[in-house]
Amino acid sequence: MNLVADSAPRVRELHGVPLGAIPYAELLEAQAPVILRGVARDWPLVAAAREGDAAAIAYLERFDAGQPVVGFTGAPAIQGRFHYNPDLTGFNFEGARVGMTDFLERLRAGLDAPDPESLYIGSTDLDRYLPGFRAENDLPLGDPMFDHGVLASIWIGNRTTAHAHHDMSHNMAICAAGRRRFTLFPPDQVANLYPGPLEPTPGGQVISMVDFAAPDFVAQPRFREAMAAAQVAELEPGDLLFYPALWWHHVEALARFNVLVNYWWNEAPAFLDTPQTTLLHAMLSLRDRSPAEKAAWKAMFDYYVFGPADRAAAHLPAHAQGPLARIDATSARRLRAQIINKLNR
Repeated sequence: MNLVADSAPRVRELHGVPLGAIPYAELLEAQAPVILRGVARDWPLVAAAREGDAAAIAYLERFDAGQPVVGFTGAPAIQGRFHYNPDLTGFNFEGARVGMTDFLERLRAGLDAPDPESLYIGSTDLDRYLPGFRAENDLPLGDPMFDHGVLASIWIGNRTTAHAHHDMSHNMAICAAGRRRFTLFPPDQVANLYPGPLEPTPGGQVISMVDFAAPDFVAQPRFREAMAAAQVAELEPGDLLFYPALWWHHVEALARFNVLVNYWWNEAPAFLDTPQTTLLHAMLSLRDRSPAEKAAWKAMFDYYVFGPADRAAAHLPAHAQGPLARIDATSARRLRAQIINKLNR
């Protein structure tokens, strides 16, 4: 059950887009979620899934490279909701290194179970663990926006829920088997989603503490505002969902066997550090200062960081611009060394 999904508007849809003509630049420019219905309908995995769950499992097993993956198991009582334990000292599931085919066979064995364990393999690198899969099931990624690299990964499981979280990359998610429901929130809803601890996290990202099936509006009243801003995407096999970086997404696998393929990428080059590191350092250096001091530093950040990238250096000659100039791989290494030196004082 998802109380938000019952009332939220649906994500915008595009129909009839050929696999070779995905308008990547237009999707990114819109900076909003959009579904491309049936764009991957001709993938062999999608075709196998139309034959049945067992056929989809057998198709995936063909590509198993024999390397252990991380499989997650939750007791039937969690009903697929992978989250924290009651006192937030750990989680309500366990992870272990497993063989891909062995885990797929566990999923196959439980297909008809009335009260199965909650099982999933999350965010597993396709090229490493299922080599050859992308030769048969892939997106054309020739657009220049992918020049800094793309990470293609796969999620496999039964009826599971990944609680609302955000990623630092743009995302194209293809439902390849089963059904998926995404409940999405723009980045400005962060405070209304009641994020959990920075550490530990179930999968590396901060997750919402709200139970979407039964929100506690007394303890979490601002979640009503998040609900008003939510959008919902219901995906069938072959559908693609695009959403921009930092959009929060609550993901439910709704069938007894589900496969999702993700493509993650950033427009920024890899030599730029992740803003998450900056956020952590800002907690150390800024968060607990006085309101007046924080307001002054906000003006500094607006000038040096959040305003036009070339503004702070525009009045200086090139030889005097230093890190104010456009950053490249060499200046990034130099700036990183300065930061490390200051942190190690």
